[in-house]
Amino acid sequence: MIEHTLDIATRDGAMESFICHPERHGPHPAILMLMDAPGIREELRDMARRLASIGFYVVLPNLYYRAGRDSVFGPGVLTVGDPERDRMRAIRTKMTIPPVMSDVAAMLVFLDTQPAVKPGAVGTHGYCMSGPYALAAAARFPGRIAAAASIYGTWLVSEAEESPHLTLGQGRAELYICCAEHDELAPLPMVAELQALLDASGAAGELEIHPGVHHGFAFPERWCFDKPAAERHWERLISLYRRRL
Repeated sequence: MIEHTLDIATRDGAMESFICHPERHGPHPAILMLMDAPGIREELRDMARRLASIGFYVVLPNLYYRAGRDSVFGPGVLTVGDPERDRMRAIRTKMTIPPVMSDVAAMLVFLDTQPAVKPGAVGTHGYCMSGPYALAAAARFPGRIAAAASIYGTWLVSEAEESPHLTLGQGRAELYICCAEHDELAPLPMVAELQALLDASGAAGELEIHPGVHHGFAFPERWCFDKPAAERHWERLISLYRRRL
């Protein structure tokens, strides 16, 4: 395995990104793996390595880079009232889809310069806050993003001008929308509305509710980690990427 961390030039600065890919038999199809709200950590790097170990070139960017290189948080980031959580939320609440789409454009330019990357179709998936970003990227870059997945994405139907439900079916990507049965950030009535919108959009793909699990179930270090559901999410995600990339 080859892995390193480097800066990807964007319109707004230098975006620190973890990159990993196999050392043999390239070039490899590229995947943009978009972080959840607690930010870059070893848990996410290990998940990126899992994809790289089966033949993908994975880019895991720090989407909080505009707030500085210290936008990495300690274990208290998930604890209500902890200063680390407050620091994270001060950054997170400023995140919107348009600047992240600018970052995705920069990553696509970067991929075109990398000899280890297979030219053409790119996949992307996002966890939690980045679920909407992955779906938005599928619509924004129809010529490049061929597969996009939202893993317990938050507020996929909202009144925001850039809400991802408004662009379902606008791209050519196959979509996988994975939801947890118990998720206050994506309650079941909202999920049902999204299912109806997905069906009406004509977009390729599916929405799947994983029963009995909670938001965050795919993260091995999270209290709600559920191994069967986590492995099911990997099965769906890897199958999607192998079909479309």
